[in-house]
Amino acid sequence: MSESLELDLSDVDHRVGKPVGGGQLWEPCSASDVRRWVMAMDYPNPLHWDTEFARESRFGGIVAPQSMAVGLDYGHGAQPACVGHIPGSHLIFGGEEWWFYGPRVKVGDQLFQERRFHDYKVAETKFAGPTMFSRGDTVHTNQRGDLVARERSTAIRYLYEEAAKRGMYDNQAGDIRRWSAAELDGIERLRHEWILSNRLGVSPRFDEVKVGDTLPRRVIGPHSIASFTTEYRAFLFNIWGTFHWTAPPGLVDPWINQDPGWGPGFGFDEEGAKIDPRKRDGLYVGPSRGHIDADKASDVGMARAYGYGATMGAWCTDYLAYWAGHDGMVRHTKADFRFPAFEGDVTYFDAEVVGKEPASAWGVPLVQVKLKLTDQNHAVLVSCTAEVELPL
Repeated sequence: MSESLELDLSDVDHRVGKPVGGGQLWEPCSASDVRRWVMAMDYPNPLHWDTEFARESRFGGIVAPQSMAVGLDYGHGAQPACVGHIPGSHLIFGGEEWWFYGPRVKVGDQLFQERRFHDYKVAETKFAGPTMFSRGDTVHTNQRGDLVARERSTAIRYLYEEAAKRGMYDNQAGDIRRWSAAELDGIERLRHEWILSNRLGVSPRFDEVKVGDTLPRRVIGPHSIASFTTEYRAFLFNIWGTFHWTAPPGLVDPWINQDPGWGPGFGFDEEGAKIDPRKRDGLYVGPSRGHIDADKASDVGMARAYGYGATMGAWCTDYLAYWAGHDGMVRHTKADFRFPAFEGDVTYFDAEVVGKEPASAWGVPLVQVKLKLTDQNHAVLVSCTAEVELPL
């Protein structure tokens, strides 16, 4: 670690391995919540928004995509990975690992979360010098007590002034890409082809899938302030008044809604927000301002407005679930976030089947898939490995 810089971890170490609190949504999931989510994720699977289509499916009505578990959580799923006050710090997402256990989230279901701060390590990075990689675990159950999913999130916490001074992304990101009409037409054609690739939800059969098979290519973008804002508002906790604070019972000094050490203009005003909800809205005031404001992005070491890590994780799950169809299921994903989705960029999805497991620990046949998300300059945004259940 640099001799002149270090992270103050005095409020972090004693919290490792302990349960933590966070937000809990008040209401069950509605059909409009699901529709808002898939609109924001640009996931036009009719199972999740088209009432007539969904009624004719084996589900008998609209169901949420698997990715929506994070949309029904607090803090983009990173709450248990952002624990302890580190003065002068900011946070970006470093990755997600998900395990899905089977119960689908249907309209009227409500998810409940148990959270734990797992561990952390500190490493020297070009981005910001001493940088913390912290991990937190969330268990998602529904109102019946069924285990829906588990998540392990990774947060990257760093000294924002050092990151701003180094400006690593300034050179890597370049200027905002301006797309010609012909290029935009090509992007839209590829997007439309992907939509049609499995709109009916037909599941490939396990025996028919071969190692080396490639999945249909997908594209999202160009990303914009409008698309980032739409994504942000689809996470229900970001809508005014949708959640309340919860704490693990019997725990002294649980981490619930304390200040993690954000810089000026990035913190919440919890008391003021009881009257004016903008004061803990996140975009108007709060840590997500940099996602839609280039000046604020620069303050925390980002080149310009940029997307959300949890959104990229949801993109991965949605993409794999679309290929798996109505009779398949994404069972496990491990996504490492390596580069932001910056304003003006597009994101391409390319995936290949790399293995098959007829008898897995899950008790179902699994196909291993390697997925990569890249931008128009071939920079890798996400590297993801996954296990997908397919019917025999």
